[in-house]
Amino acid sequence: MSPIPDDLAHAQDEWHATYRHLAARPRTALRRRLISLSSQVLFHPYWQGRPSAGWAALHGARHARTTP
Repeated sequence: MSPIPDDLAHAQDEWHATYRHLAARPRTALRRRLISLSSQVLFHPYWQGRPSAGWAALHGARHARTTP
């Protein structure tokens, strides 16, 4: 499997940060940002033909980068 593209990993990281901010301070702008990021991640060309393995790889890659 090819590595996760940087733009996809960055969008996923932003999604998690936005979700945390939204949980702390619910705001319409944050909800809209979360929806935008969700579509960027979900419809990224990387997923074409491999949604299940791709999702697992993305979440594993993100966890590996944030875990010391």
